[in-house]
Amino acid sequence: MKKRKGLYSWLAALLLVTVFASGCSGGGQKEGGAASPPKGEDGGKQVEILLGYYSSDSSDAKMKELIDRFEEQHPNIKVKTQSAPYGQFYQKLDTQIAAGQAPDVWLSDGVYVMKYAQRGAAKDLTDWIVRDLKAEDYYGLDFNKDAEGRYWGVPQGIQVGVLFYNKDLFDKAGVDYPTEDWTWEDLKSTAAKLTVDAAGKTAEDAGFDPASVNQFGLTFFSITEGWFSVMKSYGGGVLDEKAENSIVNTPENRQAFEWMVDGMQRGIITDPVDLKSFQSNTAVFPSGSAAMRIGIYARVQAANEAGLNYDVTLLPKGPDGKRVSPVIANSWVINQKSSDEKAEAAWEWIKYWATEDEVQKQWTELGEAVPVKKSVAQSDVFLKAGEQPANRKAFLDSLEFAQTLDNNAVWEEWVGKFNENAERAFLGDATIDQALSDADAAVQAVLDDFYKK
Repeated sequence: MKKRKGLYSWLAALLLVTVFASGCSGGGQKEGGAASPPKGEDGGKQVEILLGYYSSDSSDAKMKELIDRFEEQHPNIKVKTQSAPYGQFYQKLDTQIAAGQAPDVWLSDGVYVMKYAQRGAAKDLTDWIVRDLKAEDYYGLDFNKDAEGRYWGVPQGIQVGVLFYNKDLFDKAGVDYPTEDWTWEDLKSTAAKLTVDAAGKTAEDAGFDPASVNQFGLTFFSITEGWFSVMKSYGGGVLDEKAENSIVNTPENRQAFEWMVDGMQRGIITDPVDLKSFQSNTAVFPSGSAAMRIGIYARVQAANEAGLNYDVTLLPKGPDGKRVSPVIANSWVINQKSSDEKAEAAWEWIKYWATEDEVQKQWTELGEAVPVKKSVAQSDVFLKAGEQPANRKAFLDSLEFAQTLDNNAVWEEWVGKFNENAERAFLGDATIDQALSDADAAVQAVLDDFYKK
């Protein structure tokens, strides 16, 4: 595996100032003399680790409870925490990694695990996972495995895509609910019956105005909850198996784009301009302005808070029967630069999180993610966590054909380039062929800049 020389070197000058000014601590050595290390309650050497995670109002209190319980069970390990809202957390983490001052263990968004691995920031956990975890007991361990078979993280919670549908809107239109036999063409033909303009006409009616849609058949956006699963189920994709080369410009992707662009031009699927009229891209379905959406498990919370009468089912199949769900396994990773004793203490935290049913149950009750331990995910703790959605099993079934989002060291960069060109096709500013050709070149340039140097 090739690595870029000088981890995050573009921040080096800034970080020299930051480190000396702030006196940050993390996985690095602390100042001080040769005083004896503190002792744990059982007389062993006490180890202090810094644990980093992105936080929210709903999760902070529970995380503190679980940390307190961990420390009771591990009197020789003291856990300090570093948390912040999602964007701030990762901005600071990149700076700390470049300075060699990152937490000893942190919660990584699943799309970033390979970034940390391939840039030398994350520790290879393969031997510990093989030794201490039974792969058959968990969902998602392989989502953090690279092309060479090495594991770089252990899932903390899983987000997998399914099809959400508003039962009230289906009932009002007299349309049958989605089934697991649906293809993408079945979805589009049904979505047309559920797309309504300002005059009350559906996309199937004469005189329908796609420029004044009040209710969309399908809300669609982003890699995770938009184009990725369509392209993959049509036999296409963005990167090759090693995630180092673009495969964008293919007949399969062209077919997938034809499906998407047609739906947007007809007003059935939200396009990038439509989304701007909403508070956020994720607000369309909870507001009742779309009959269906591609959504990850986290979208359950907003739908429930909105009081929607809804359920979920598997995403549709492609023309050859292939079905693909996008998946993100948010995961614990360990700092490559942490000392052996800190890394081992961090691993104890990860084992505690992954192996104990009670920990998994308590976190599941927050409703933020699919639990990673099968014994909990397959129990009523998850499957009967609330009245809606009734078909929570669809999330577990979708893991059988889930694929990660072509994650690699430059995931954010290539996704940005792809989105720029895809949006041109979605808005009719470029032909599909031109958009795919340009996207292919732009994505490959990003990949070459990292992997060919």
